[in-house]
Amino acid sequence: MLIKKFSFASIQKFIGVVALLFSSSFVFAQTNTSKDYFTVENYYKVKWGYADEFINLWKTNHYPLLKKAIEKGDIISVTASKPKLHSGEDTRWDFRVTLVFKNAALAFDENLTAPYKKQLYPDQDALIKAEQHRFELLIAHWDIEVGNEDLH
Repeated sequence: MLIKKFSFASIQKFIGVVALLFSSSFVFAQTNTSKDYFTVENYYKVKWGYADEFINLWKTNHYPLLKKAIEKGDIISVTASKPKLHSGEDTRWDFRVTLVFKNAALAFDENLTAPYKKQLYPDQDALIKAEQHRFELLIAHWDIEVGNEDLH
């Protein structure tokens, strides 16, 4: 009796969707669409007077690693910004980086850029020292997962 409430076309669509979901579990190659992308905003609050130094160190030591991940296709885009006006100390941030990853798994992969470190920075001791200094300049750092909201 329940079947009478559904049209034949809607039953066909339902069976098609179930078949698609079932068959997709056997597909080994996953294709990503923009709905699979995972966006994270990284905020950095730096000691007063050191924001430019922090940003330059980030551009020199970290951004090239991210560009390699873009070339590989693991990261879709990287954009950075800094505020033009000052806010209160409790809400202040000095540098924001928005990373769009191919998927959530890549966003949480701690070794995503590790293969490129030796390639780009043969002097690993110098890299470690520069990165240590960059983090010494920080007061706070936080990451926020963001998504687009449909306004319709």
